[in-house]
Amino acid sequence: MRIEHVTDATSDAVADYARLTDVALRSITEPERGVFIAESAKVIRRAIAAGCTPRSVLMEEKWLADLEPHLAPFDIPVHLADPAGLEAITGYRVHRGALAAFERPELPDPAALLADARRVVILEDIVDHTNVGAILRSVAALGADAVLVTPRCADPLYRRSVRVSMGTVFQVPWTRLPEWTEARELLTAHGFRVAALALADDAVTLRELAADPPERLALVLGAEGDGLSRQALAAADAIVTIPMAHGVDSLNVAAAAAVALYALA
Repeated sequence: MRIEHVTDATSDAVADYARLTDVALRSITEPERGVFIAESAKVIRRAIAAGCTPRSVLMEEKWLADLEPHLAPFDIPVHLADPAGLEAITGYRVHRGALAAFERPELPDPAALLADARRVVILEDIVDHTNVGAILRSVAALGADAVLVTPRCADPLYRRSVRVSMGTVFQVPWTRLPEWTEARELLTAHGFRVAALALADDAVTLRELAADPPERLALVLGAEGDGLSRQALAAADAIVTIPMAHGVDSLNVAAAAAVALYALA
């Protein structure tokens, strides 16, 4: 670990942390550059504990004592800056005082995750990083074995997803699925029944599913606005609805995930 004081906010040494508020840019470049950003000392500690490899750290000096034991084994630069310096680099006020750039781990083969799983959550084209992070936190807390995301779903390792998940993204096995035609065959080959959370006249209630769940269950949740695609619904063995009152037809997708996971626990 090498301590370096940042004097130039435009230095290439802190390029990983530049313009973190530009969602369109970061959601494209982070995977391509093989980097993800963890924010806050707690999340950084959880990433390291999960075996992720840091490449650098940017933080206020007051966080150094807390993180030093965890960073000491790594030959990486630890960039120190005051709050104004952090804001000049990142483009926003870094309230949690510490950021770390990590090498992005290689995603596991979906078949490898499904082989030993009994309950998985599939996220189809969910574009809000906050919702993805909140769902991962619910999965960690309420007991699913893995999360599988579709090709166009938001990145679980995007900075906001990691932050909202409180670092539980590093505790939950996850990977990307292929398109539905291949994904359905993969799920079937591993003995999974697919339950899609959606509104339909022939839907069963969550209570009915929870009363007699299949041994292997894949719970599918869809995008915030449009819900599940026709392909996802066609791939499902059952459409499942959460009963509601007062004319409300649906919950936020992260809330729905938590309710369903708790009912099925």
